Amino acid sequence: MSFAYFIHRLALLIMGKILFRLESIDWGKIPKTGGALIVANHASYLDPLLIGCAIKKRQATFMAKRELFNLPLVGGFVRIFSFPVDKDSTKPSTIKDTVKHLKKGELVVLFPEGGRSANGDLLSPKRGAAVIASLAKAPIIPAYIDGTYRAFPVGSKFPKPVKVKVIFGDKININEDVNESNKDSHEKIGIKIMEAIKNLSCKLADK
Repeated sequence: MSFAYFIHRLALLIMGKILFRLESIDWGKIPKTGGALIVANHASYLDPLLIGCAIKKRQATFMAKRELFNLPLVGGFVRIFSFPVDKDSTKPSTIKDTVKHLKKGELVVLFPEGGRSANGDLLSPKRGAAVIASLAKAPIIPAYIDGTYRAFPVGSKFPKPVKVKVIFGDKININEDVNESNKDSHEKIGIKIMEAIKNLSCKLADK
């Protein structure tokens, strides 16, 4: 964990606690070592920042649009937490880069819906997450982020100080569904991932 990562993470943690009263639930379900894929819902630009803070004792790695790396100020920040990908479509290079990071033992956070939900509801998964999961053979940990849509939904200019909770679930077992080149297999994995995320949202609602 680099010094720059530590300083930026500390700043984000302070922001998360003060502005959003961030609560991380069952973060111990994240593997302590080795490559793992965390899959979560996506309804706000706040999601990467706050789920990164909710992951304790490990450094999270994110996929970010290649263009962001060249922006003034923002680019330097993005480089610390992310690796560049072409996100306009699920290109083979994007999948290979992500699998490479997982096989290097990194903790990669991925939003299987492929983009932010305009109304906060869960969307259908894109194929990319399932392909990456089947190729990497890494543990898949579902997560549900609650509150970021209310705090900073699509179209908003400024975030609101809303409480945010992130809950992590048990590892998703996809062994029986894995077929690296079969679209039906990928669809099954995608459905299983989104069902796990939905179940976490229900569990959080019952707390």
